[in-house]
Amino acid sequence: MKFSEAWVREWVNLSISSDELAEQLTMLGLEVDDRTPAAGKTDGVVVAEIQSAEQHPDADRLRVCKVDDGSGELHNVVCGAPNARAGIRVPFARVGAELSGGFKIKSTKLRGVKSDGMLCSAAELKLSEESDGLHELAADAPLGLPLSEYLSLDDYIIDIDLTPNRGDCLSLRGVARELSARNLVPLVEPQFDVVEQSHEETFPVEIAADTCCANYVGRVIKGIDPSASTPLWMVEKLRRCGIRSISPSVDVTNFVMMEFGQPMHAFDLAGLDQGIRVRPAEQGEKLTLLDGREITLDADTTLICDHNKAVAIAGIMGGDATGVSSQTQDVLLEAALFTPLGIAGKPRRYNAYTDSAQRFERGVDSALQHQAIERASQLLISIVGGSAGPVFETRNPELDRKMSTIHLRRARLDRFLGVVIDDQRVSDILNSLGIELNPVSDGWEALAPSYRYDIAIEEDLIEEIARVNGYDNMPRTNPPWVPRMGSTPEQQMPRNKLQQLLVDRGYQEVVCYSFVDGEKQQLLDPQAGALPLANPISSDMDVMRNSLWPGLCSTMQSNLNRQQNDIRLFESGLKFTVENDELKQQPVISGLVAGIRTPAHWSESEKAADFFDTKADVESLLAAASDRTFRFQKAEHAAMHPGICAAIYEGQNRVGWLGSLHPKLQKLLDLSQIPVLFEIELEVLNRIKLPEFSEISRFPSVRRDLAVTVDMDISYAAIEECVRKHAPSSLKEVRVIDVYTGKGITSGLKSVALGLILQDFSSTLGDNEIDTAMSRILNGLIEDLRATLRT
Repeated sequence: MKFSEAWVREWVNLSISSDELAEQLTMLGLEVDDRTPAAGKTDGVVVAEIQSAEQHPDADRLRVCKVDDGSGELHNVVCGAPNARAGIRVPFARVGAELSGGFKIKSTKLRGVKSDGMLCSAAELKLSEESDGLHELAADAPLGLPLSEYLSLDDYIIDIDLTPNRGDCLSLRGVARELSARNLVPLVEPQFDVVEQSHEETFPVEIAADTCCANYVGRVIKGIDPSASTPLWMVEKLRRCGIRSISPSVDVTNFVMMEFGQPMHAFDLAGLDQGIRVRPAEQGEKLTLLDGREITLDADTTLICDHNKAVAIAGIMGGDATGVSSQTQDVLLEAALFTPLGIAGKPRRYNAYTDSAQRFERGVDSALQHQAIERASQLLISIVGGSAGPVFETRNPELDRKMSTIHLRRARLDRFLGVVIDDQRVSDILNSLGIELNPVSDGWEALAPSYRYDIAIEEDLIEEIARVNGYDNMPRTNPPWVPRMGSTPEQQMPRNKLQQLLVDRGYQEVVCYSFVDGEKQQLLDPQAGALPLANPISSDMDVMRNSLWPGLCSTMQSNLNRQQNDIRLFESGLKFTVENDELKQQPVISGLVAGIRTPAHWSESEKAADFFDTKADVESLLAAASDRTFRFQKAEHAAMHPGICAAIYEGQNRVGWLGSLHPKLQKLLDLSQIPVLFEIELEVLNRIKLPEFSEISRFPSVRRDLAVTVDMDISYAAIEECVRKHAPSSLKEVRVIDVYTGKGITSGLKSVALGLILQDFSSTLGDNEIDTAMSRILNGLIEDLRATLRT
């Protein structure tokens, strides 16, 4: 919200500088985004009057003006403004004046006619972004008076950024109240006379029960002068608040809104039929707004209507049919109260985010409507004349705000703040904010004012005390702390050790969003359900991830686009799945490998990292991080290459996946390489395999080789499991020596050569014992896997 510093100082007499005022606002939670001068440089610019304006002899668009600046001498000025005419008073930059940007005014000739000075527009004086002619001043503006003095331009425009809970500060009164409390100076309310009733005309109002209108206050003002102009002081105050002057009726409602925080609306009474009805919109109902747009309304929108048509969206924007115009003679002033929940979301939906909507969304003081009507009546009649009728009001009792007392305990206040603030200071702070206090034995009973929607619990009051007292005034204290020695289970695996293990193997950790592209996730796992977001921040982040692979693939694509072709990435985090209509959050660790196996080196040729390289990384992770037994089993996954995919099992439970990305998905994801992916549940990696002592045998080991042919589909894991099942305890190690297919091997079969290491702890193994063991192993392979001995 923008406002004039000079205007806020009318409300509260502060002895602090402009810089200190901005600092105080920020420390009060009203963060100052910007602070700019109210106008550009105006040295040498004075009020002047055009005595005559004649056509330039050699230019159709120029006029030669005689200008009186109060010095007793008329100045010849050539001007191209379309509104340059005799009798108006305007800003005049004398010769020698300097405007913003270092622009100095000199005596010069324009098309052969001498020009001594420049008549100025609002844009040239930085009073507005643009203008279409000279900046016309009031007819009684004193000639020769410096413009900065006449318009009180020694001022700053302050722009504050408010949090959504501080709707009470969307007004000069609200900002001044905060400064009053902070500096312990009284708040000076504007004084005005209540307008006396001059006629009896009212306007009937009906409020439907299923609307968001809690109160509707109005007043009919008849016989206004439509030709009257808004006084310059009001135009200037509105300009410094970022509001453009439109007409006296509209300007007055905007002025009261900025002054008190109560949005208002002025209807042309002639355009209203019989009375006001506040009702819900019909689905698909049309309304043309003040900005000329026709919109289609939803049934959850509250409308202001007469007996025949809709005339405004409640709390947001008026309709074009009943807007005040240059022909309006009778107006209906409206000051209503709409609930925040009833307005929230509607401005964005209808692309009509107005100052009025901003205030109603955050909450408007429920006790403000009568005062706003009286103030607007006084201002409007003082500008355009007319006679005022009685103030009328219609309420919806079901929407009345019920304020409850809050118990503030002295002990809790001291404990939360860590410093003792004396009782008088606490009372002064809360009373200055409009909070009523009643002392009790252990603290106070507090009643929040009607304009503070954000004060509901004890902690809110404590925050107010700390904020107004000044966070920078809080002394530094060290909290009491008694260190306690905690115990950590020796077998528990910290996640950072898992991460470090992968880093040691050449991986880099990434952190991706939990929101991913639903289409990309559907490609990687079409069977898993995705949890859609109600309000995604972008179209490619519309669902919660049910795997960490979409983020890793996107990161890979980003790296490939930057010529980073050798990639080893991992991420640990949550994936989100829906099971039995309930959201399940499961921690997993996932990785991606692409590019060459090792950095380029003269001693070996470059080879691409493959499934088995990544499997070695996964095995090292499983071996170091768990005391459980895992196995890899050939499987199928929608995202994986057929035949290059394995499920990771602990017993009968699948706890992870490993495999190469499917070639089709590689193209769809626009990847120039096929990566290898893995994902493991973190729950199975939470126990460290502790080292155990084992005796070293004093007797020699023996190696026997065994070559068998088995079906192509039989994995080495199944072969090793079978060997260990039938082998004696003296078998210490099983190694794969060779895998062969081709000449001499029947189609559909493969030859697997094994190296078996046997060793006993009690004696040296004899030939009979070794032969018996080999026979048992061979027979087991023949029986379980239908293997044949290869000779």
